[in-house]
Amino acid sequence: MFYVYLLKNKYKKWYIGSTRNLQKRILNHNSSESKSTKYGIPWKLIYCEISLNAKDAMAREKYLKSGMGRRYLKNHLKFFFAQDF
Repeated sequence: MFYVYLLKNKYKKWYIGSTRNLQKRILNHNSSESKSTKYGIPWKLIYCEISLNAKDAMAREKYLKSGMGRRYLKNHLKFFFAQDF
């Protein structure tokens, strides 16, 4: 299984990624092992999708990183974003 995920930190920054092992990847993000997220610790998982195919997960990640994908996430998670993190 492959996961596409959305993390958010206390500064209200987002990180969208994909992985085969979600739990291990989140631990990597929160232990400064990832260059792109080491300055935003702590990161919290707020959204996840599961795929059976790596190419589908990567395509979904690419879409969610696009302008349309970010709008999708804001609409899909509107009640989450309406409250304070």
